Amino acid sequence: MIATTATAACVVFGLHTLSGAARRASGAAAQDASVRRSVWDGVYTDAQAKRGKESYEYSCATCHSPDLEGDPGRDVPALYGDDFVGEWSKHTVRDLFDLVRKSMPKDSPGSLRAETYVDIVTYLLQANEFPSGAQELAPDVTILERVGIDKTPPARK
Repeated sequence: MIATTATAACVVFGLHTLSGAARRASGAAAQDASVRRSVWDGVYTDAQAKRGKESYEYSCATCHSPDLEGDPGRDVPALYGDDFVGEWSKHTVRDLFDLVRKSMPKDSPGSLRAETYVDIVTYLLQANEFPSGAQELAPDVTILERVGIDKTPPARK
């Protein structure tokens, strides 16, 4: 009986401890999601950008060209370079994600999975020489909204 009570107390204590750790972890994640980040902070992985390149080649390169040059004669913008970064500077990754998701591919907008659209966006970030990092960029609009596209690295305090 004493052993059973002690075991039950350990189980309850263990569950309480795990519950507290989970609350702290989810609180830390929520806090991280609330902090503004920059594309200069390494917000995607190389593996994610590689998947994005493969998806881009399959779904986007026909119009935007394999080298992201676009086609000015058909009013298809380039997806890299100073003009692209200048156009998107002071916007968020969510803005770029939303535009791509809602309007591309041109013949079937919104037809790809959210993860695929995010992978394509990370490929565009990589092509524009924004650094990769250790964590993949999630297709969560709250997180995407918090990542700014800055032409130059923001000043750090």
